[in-house]
Parts: sequence; structure tokens; C-alpha cells
Amino acid sequence: MLNIPLTGMILVPLIAAAAVWLVARHSRRVVANLSIAGTVVTFAIALVALGFALTGTPAEAFAFSASWGSLLFDPLSTLMAVVISGISLIVHIYSRRYMAAEQGYARFFMLLDLMTAALLLMVSAGDLITLLVAWHLIGVLLYFLLGQEMTSHTAHRYASWTLLTYRFGDLPLVLAAVLLYQAFGTWSLPEIFDALGQAPDTQTLFGLPLAEAAAALIALSAFARSAQFLLHTWLPYTMSGPTPVSALMHAGIVNAGGFLINRFAPLFVHTDGVLHWLFIVGLVTAVIGSVLMLAQNDIKKALGYSTMGQMGFMVMECGVGAFSLAVYHLIAHGLFKGTLFLGAGGVIHQARRDDGVPKDDLYTFVVERQPVRQRRPWLLMAAVTLVVPVTILVLAHWLVEQDFFQKQGAIVLLFFGWMTGAQLIFAAYRMRTDNPWRLLGLMLVSFTVVVLGYILIAHAFDVFLYPDAALRSQIHAAAGIDIFWFDVLVILVTVVVVAGWLTTYYAQNNGGGRSLQASRLWRAFYTLVAREFYVGAFYRRLSDALLGAAARLNVMLRWS
Repeated sequence: MLNIPLTGMILVPLIAAAAVWLVARHSRRVVANLSIAGTVVTFAIALVALGFALTGTPAEAFAFSASWGSLLFDPLSTLMAVVISGISLIVHIYSRRYMAAEQGYARFFMLLDLMTAALLLMVSAGDLITLLVAWHLIGVLLYFLLGQEMTSHTAHRYASWTLLTYRFGDLPLVLAAVLLYQAFGTWSLPEIFDALGQAPDTQTLFGLPLAEAAAALIALSAFARSAQFLLHTWLPYTMSGPTPVSALMHAGIVNAGGFLINRFAPLFVHTDGVLHWLFIVGLVTAVIGSVLMLAQNDIKKALGYSTMGQMGFMVMECGVGAFSLAVYHLIAHGLFKGTLFLGAGGVIHQARRDDGVPKDDLYTFVVERQPVRQRRPWLLMAAVTLVVPVTILVLAHWLVEQDFFQKQGAIVLLFFGWMTGAQLIFAAYRMRTDNPWRLLGLMLVSFTVVVLGYILIAHAFDVFLYPDAALRSQIHAAAGIDIFWFDVLVILVTVVVVAGWLTTYYAQNNGGGRSLQASRLWRAFYTLVAREFYVGAFYRRLSDALLGAAARLNVMLRWS
């Protein structure tokens, strides 16, 4: 009975793509209707599959052959299938009118259907071969979607850049698959995870621990797909493609890195150093992506760097052992970012006529940076800013899961939540308003509701995706470090954050002036950010050097 939703989710988009190809010479209305109808059916089948998973149906693999070609029915695959098919349906409906004046209308919808099928195949893959095939096809299809505009040199240039990055990300996954097959003699993911659980100390080539080597390769492949720092340049520069493709890419395709890490969660529980590197890389990516987003004057490029920052947060969550929270994050980000991209054109059109920004107190505070005239007691507001958010966070987590504070990763996430809440209340303290206590009360109520909702949903995801409590404990244990160094890091980060707040307060209450040296440092930093840390320039120089070396080699060997 479960075989029907599993196979149907893959076959229906393929059938729709074939139907679009057959009627490509007919009216565009017929083409769009066929493609949208196929996506509606796919979404309905995915909902049925998710319903089976929610009712407690155990995970089941369906194999088309003895060695490979299997589909895996489990909570992760069904949940991701609903997200992918739902976002794809929205993109299909939006593209019906958006692409009406573009050439290659039927080709675009056929590629959308094939991309939907490839994404569903990836999340449903039950063996390494099927996963690798789907992983490779997604990169190829994305290249054609980004290069939909045949006459755009820029679109094809960055589509090729994306394809090259994806191919670089394919190699580590292929090597990891080879190592796992060489160790256990099977391509099946459930069988590999079972064998690894029975023999976690298995070694591979050169005496390297298999779990660590394979997990490191899988993490590197996820870095390339999720645009982590130094492998991120393809993401913000692919805005020359159609807006529906940008929405699908930022809402679904770029999340493949987070899915891949979650799919191999039974492998990552036997590692420790790899998860620490996930946290470091994710943290650096989150900070750099967020900073670069603020320096952009192009709305779509700013959204691209925003996606980079959010992918950094997602990988960082995996690094602290919050695997299920990362899945929730990628789903929420996908829906949010897809909406922003699909509405970006309307925002640009509206802004060209009128910025629509009311010149009220909030605008004055945000744009002109004018603080409130009448200050409240500073010590009281400092206590409220620091104590209230941490109290709300601690009580909310204690109500949901009392052993939450025994996990180091949870403490890290709690710390980031506390800093965010403190910044929010600090901003409210500085805003100009007739009734500051009313504003502060409303903000605290909103913060409490958001925190409670986030914690409850995250806990529900944790129980649904990883019903085995032992596996959940193993994941958090694998992400832990020595308690002494953990305490040192917490103290160090706390000192840095508090020092930053005190410096900001001193600067704002010291006449507002900057020294000449501070101004020069600020200009240098802004130049560095505006040039995007020169990463793109370095890659262009490297590319030109390689092409030049190849040309000299051709002349020297008389190949041309």
C-alpha cells in the first residue's frame, strides 16, 4: 500500500513532463494546465504519504532491483516531499503568467516538472546509487533552468559557475559512497546504517575511521550545495535567471545540504570532530552572509546573501546536534524566502513609483538613527534587556523538555536566542514612543508567543523525525565537547558580546563623534564588505590564471 505514494510522487512529474513535451506546439494554456495538474496530483500524493507517516506507519524501503533503485518511506522523506511538491506547485502557478511573454515556455515547464521529480527522488532515495543519480540530475537541471534566457550571456555564465560548484560538491559524495560500499558491500542506506551501528569502529583506507572520513566527505558535499562560505559565490550571482527559478532554488534546492546531513544522521552520531566543523563553518557563513546582505543595493542579490546566512544557521544547528531543528528551519526559510522572491518584482515596481515608507517615529529611528529623547533609567532597562529574554527562554524550554539543559547544543542555541531577544528589547528601549512601557509589554508578549511556538514545533519535529530517543541522545552526545572547554567558550563569547554592547553604548553616549582613525577603519571595513571580501575577485583571478596556463601549455605542446 505504501508503494503507491512512493512511486507516484516520482512518476507523476515525469508523466507531466512527457505530456508537456508532446503538446509543446499547442497553446501555452494547455502546456501550463498539464504541468500544474501534474504538480497538484504530486502534492496530493505527498500529503497522503505524510499522513501515513503521522499515523505511526514504520519506515519501509521499496526496491525496484536487488542492488539499487530503492525508495525509502520514512518521516524525513515524506515531510520533505510535501515541502518540495508544495513549493513547486506555487512556483508552477506563478510561472503561468510570469513566463507568458518568454521564449521556451513549454521547455521551462518541462524542466520544472523534471526538477520536481529529481528533488523528490533525492529525498526518497533508499540507496546510495539512487541518491547520487538524483543529486547529479538536480545540478544539471538547475543549469538549464538558470540558462532559460538563451540570449543572456550573464545568465549562462553564472549557470556554468553553479554547475561547476555542484560538480565539485558531487565528488565528495561519490567518494563517501564508495567508502561505505567498500566497507559493508551494500548500497542500501538502512543496511549501511545498521552495519555501522554494530561496528562503529570500522576503518577504511590508510587506517582512517570510516565514520569520520565518510561524514567529512558528506559534509563537504553539503557545504557546496548549501552555499557555505568559500563555496557560496554561485548563489547570489544567479539572479539573472527567471524569478520563479530563483524562488524554487532558494526555497528548495539550496536546502539539499541540510537534508543530506539529516539523511546521514545515523552516520554522524559516530563522529565528533565533523560536527564541530559543521558548527564553525555554519557560524562563519551565517555571520558573513548576514553582513553581505546589508551591503547590497539589489533586492534579489540581498535575498541571495540572506539565503546564504540562513543556510549557515541551518548547518550550525546541525553542528550542535539539533538536526530536526535544522529541518524545521529549512522548511520555514523555504516558505518565507519563496514568498519574498515571488513578490520581489512587485516590490521593485512599487518602489519605482513611491517608496511607501511612512515618515513616522519608527522610520525616523531606523533610518535616521535618532534615539528616544527622554531616557528611562539605564540600569533598570539594562536589567530588563538581559534578564527578561533569558527568563522566557529558560521557562519555555523547561516546560517542554526538562532535560534540555543537559545538552550542550541546546545551551548554544539558548545563548543565541538570548542575544536575539536582548537585541530586540534593547531596540525597543531606544525607540521614540509616547508609551514606552506599553510598547515594551507588547514586544515581550510577542516574544513569548514566538518562543513558545518555536520550541513546541521544534520538539514536535524532533519526536516525529527521530522517534528513537536513544538516537536523539546519541546525536546530542556526538556534538558535545569537553565540559571545561565548553565553559571557556561560553565565558569568552559572553565577554565578547557584553564588550560589544558596552562599546556601542559608549559610542552613542560620547557625543556621537568618531575619531579619524575609527572613521578610516570603518571605511576600510565597508570597502571590504562592499567588495564581498574579495572572494569573487580571487576566483576570477584564479580562473584567468588557469586559462592562461592552459593556453601557454597548448602553445608549448603545439596542440593548437
